[in-house]
Amino acid sequence: MALRISWRLVALSGIAAAVASCSSHPVATPASTPPPSATLPHSGAPKVSHPLPASVLSGDPCQDALTSDQLKLIFGMVPSGKRDDIGSLGPECNWNNVDTGAMTAVGYTTQQAGGLSAVYAGTKPQATIWRELPPIQGLPAVAHSTFPNRRNDFCQVSVGISDEHSFDASLALSFAKVGKVDACDVAARVADMVVTNLRHKAGA
Repeated sequence: MALRISWRLVALSGIAAAVASCSSHPVATPASTPPPSATLPHSGAPKVSHPLPASVLSGDPCQDALTSDQLKLIFGMVPSGKRDDIGSLGPECNWNNVDTGAMTAVGYTTQQAGGLSAVYAGTKPQATIWRELPPIQGLPAVAHSTFPNRRNDFCQVSVGISDEHSFDASLALSFAKVGKVDACDVAARVADMVVTNLRHKAGA
């Protein structure tokens, strides 16, 4: 599905969905990568004081990013995940309900070691939405979008699990929720679900 890929690649080039049950959803990603010699964090990104091991991002996001119960809470049903491998970023899983327009995605950024610094350096200068969020279970997070015409229905939350690594939760609101629910608030709730699962995977 082209849209699933383009949302994450749009973020990469510099510049998801509350359902009928009014819930939260996740997904995806950083922009231009700073020189490997750059000291992390940089570009205004916060330091991750209590990191998770990089191994928590080693799996398939379709299998371990969100549980069936969480997907049901988000969508009111359990859609099948569709995996995309974004070569310059890492694996991503997308879930959607074509009837309502609701979509969420979770992407593990494993192919570049910039963490949130890459997001701050590449996405922030071109963002149409940029909100530094309260830490999500102790991990720094930022909500953002680079779409000039999608301020009401789409948001992506990037969470730093360490100074070097991050994941993205993207969300597109259902048609019925546009203008009634803040997509970034919902995306942050999805990101919180993902953090819970990654902490469990790490044994934390």
